Amino acid sequence: MRRTLGAIALVVICTAAVGEARQEKPTIDSLSWMAGSWSGTARGIEMEEHWTAPKGNSMIGIHRDVGKGRTMLFEFLRIEQQGDQIVYLSMPNGRSPATPFPAKEITGTRVVFENPAHDFPQRIIYWKDGNDLRARIEGTMNGKAGSEEWKWSPGGLK
Repeated sequence: MRRTLGAIALVVICTAAVGEARQEKPTIDSLSWMAGSWSGTARGIEMEEHWTAPKGNSMIGIHRDVGKGRTMLFEFLRIEQQGDQIVYLSMPNGRSPATPFPAKEITGTRVVFENPAHDFPQRIIYWKDGNDLRARIEGTMNGKAGSEEWKWSPGGLK
């Protein structure tokens, strides 16, 4: 009886290990929940972010903040499937070259991109909160922890 239980336990453990080894890495299609036009207002700043649907191994995004009738900040964004890795590429105010943030974690409708070598931020996080899209940047700058968070609701191009 003990041998039978031992053999069954071994088969279960081996089957689980093979299943884990076969788990496929997420593809850019797993981020389709980010696609769309998003807008919000915070502290008198109108914010908008737009993402294309995944296609051709990429998603293209733009972000713009407008205050007092003028553009205060803009950013060109890309998310690319690079082999078996998903990479977020950021170009604040159009600055080139883009800064890469490889995906560290993708679960359901939440993604964490991370670049520990970048000055600030080191992490960029997106997630769905009901119908809203949220984002957070975090990391350290000059030895101090810092973060900023955004919340956008579905909205068309304006």
